Amino acid sequence: MNIVIVAIGFCAMLGLMFLSFPVAVAIVAVGALGGYLMYGMPLVDMMGGVIWQSLNSPSMLAIPLFMMLGELLLRGGIADRMFDALAVWLARLPGGLLHTNIATCTLFSATSGSSVATAATVGTIALPALQQYKYPMRPALGSLAAGGTLGILIPPSVNLLVYGQLANTSVGQLFAGGVVPGLLMALLFSVYIFLFHGRAGREAGVLAEMPLWQKLVLAKHLVPPFVIFGVVMGSIYGGLATPTESAAIGVVIALCFVALNRRLTLDLLVNCSIQAARTSGMVMIVLVCALLLNVTISMTGAAQTMTQWIASFELSQLGLLLVLLVFYVLLGTFMDAMSMLVLTVPIVIPIVIAAGIDPVWFGIFIVIMCEVALITPPVGMNLFVVQGVRNDGGSYGDVIRGAAPYVVIMMGFAIVLMIFPQIVMWLPDTLAGR
Repeated sequence: MNIVIVAIGFCAMLGLMFLSFPVAVAIVAVGALGGYLMYGMPLVDMMGGVIWQSLNSPSMLAIPLFMMLGELLLRGGIADRMFDALAVWLARLPGGLLHTNIATCTLFSATSGSSVATAATVGTIALPALQQYKYPMRPALGSLAAGGTLGILIPPSVNLLVYGQLANTSVGQLFAGGVVPGLLMALLFSVYIFLFHGRAGREAGVLAEMPLWQKLVLAKHLVPPFVIFGVVMGSIYGGLATPTESAAIGVVIALCFVALNRRLTLDLLVNCSIQAARTSGMVMIVLVCALLLNVTISMTGAAQTMTQWIASFELSQLGLLLVLLVFYVLLGTFMDAMSMLVLTVPIVIPIVIAAGIDPVWFGIFIVIMCEVALITPPVGMNLFVVQGVRNDGGSYGDVIRGAAPYVVIMMGFAIVLMIFPQIVMWLPDTLAGR
């Protein structure tokens, strides 16, 4: 009976989303309204205490801080200079500036925490240069859309913060778990470019020759992201600061770099604050609605029933994860990444824990599935973002076709992580002294 209730609720949420209701409204309608109809006001009264206890966590304050950090890097001119510094070193490689797209996305991801912000920022910076040197648009757009997805895998990541809250898992361990897979995925993207688009830079022309000393001078613009990443992550793993405190330190350091660039103005601070508040508000509203749903699911006992039901099939860990991979790929075709995360984690996490799967490892797996959702049509957010920042009037189909190979790479990489989970767990275990 509980499984039927969950199935009906899940279908009801999807139905409301298909009717163009906001995700938050759809989740509240099923979570809060459904809980009220089944259990009355006592459950609704209990929801308030649960939400307050969850949102009163200091780790939640890290979300707006990391959003602010990304905004400062974008509007403070640091991201632009990162691209220019990387371009003079990477433009001569087979694939040329396509490698610069991936490298810039990787560095920006290490200080941002948002895939959409990463794709929008690097796309805005890179597309004029790509068009100037007549790079083929499909691979160029695909590299920007796929590179942008690294924003939620390489720490600091807002999605990992939200997952940690929903799954009651250490954010520091999740951040550590995302480092190696994030870097390996960026490397795989570059290998793909090298193998299949290696002639793009040669045919289209490359940046003019530049003396080595000038390249070294430009390399100083790579210092800010490395310093911010090193301080933020080092303070967490060194036990010197919580994720929230490290995020605040990162914002202060970013402000210093923006001031050194002579871009620190009142207007910049206001614009950064407003945009960070808008993005954080959207995330928090969806998270609150997910917590309401979680309370209702817990009261019905549906999670325990579903865990027993799944266990009755006697699937191996690999078999269960392959089923979840297909499930998330299909779900990601019509749902945005954050909504998919908050909607499914309360239901799925008891099942994977019962199967003996480490919740830290599963957090990285589900975030990779969120990355796939970001570049899977028809609702892939990064596809829309990259199409929106181009100004050549090209077809949306170019972005879809350009990003399609990266979907295959991500799915293949997720399967590799299933077979070799230590790729994810090596760094968290090492830092924990295990």
